[in-house]
Amino acid sequence: MFGEAIAGASAELNDLDVAPALYTPTEYRIKWTTLQWEADEAYKLRRAVFCIEQGIFVGDDRDEIDERAQQLVAVSCIAGMPEQVVGTVRIHQEEPGVWFGSRLAVHAAFRRHGKIGATLIRLAVTSAHALGCQTFLAHVQSQNVPLFRRLRWDVLAEERMLGRPHHLMQAQLQHYPPCTTPRSGFVTQSRSGS
Repeated sequence: MFGEAIAGASAELNDLDVAPALYTPTEYRIKWTTLQWEADEAYKLRRAVFCIEQGIFVGDDRDEIDERAQQLVAVSCIAGMPEQVVGTVRIHQEEPGVWFGSRLAVHAAFRRHGKIGATLIRLAVTSAHALGCQTFLAHVQSQNVPLFRRLRWDVLAEERMLGRPHHLMQAQLQHYPPCTTPRSGFVTQSRSGS
């Protein structure tokens, strides 16, 4: 369930205690979670998207993978200062050389700013690649398959997970050079309509 939260929005997301954007941040820092507030906000965002907005889980979406996964965040910045977590994804190694991405979520108010989802995916794959990933997989909700195809992912199989159609997809690693600085990550500029 890597690409499940790119589309769709719900008014209930305002329960996140994060005000919708009344401003346009100048940039977004996409990086590995390094601070406790980032992790806390990432879990709040996941609950808002997967429990409230999509209704996939009841109460909380955390599972045993969270205990061994690396959380990534997209943090909106104004004048270079972090403001709020507006996107998240997690990665984990399932077996030697085989990595998975999951729980990709972007706050509804930020889904059209700065290619946040695509940049989270890019850092997820490139940072795993730097750690010896030979195969990077994800279970992607069907409506998000076109995004992943544009990002050079291949469909391996169609499947049904949590009552929804998904595709098992694999990243074309040759298009994702290893990133050895995931704690610093990437910066994407604010741009509406991306």
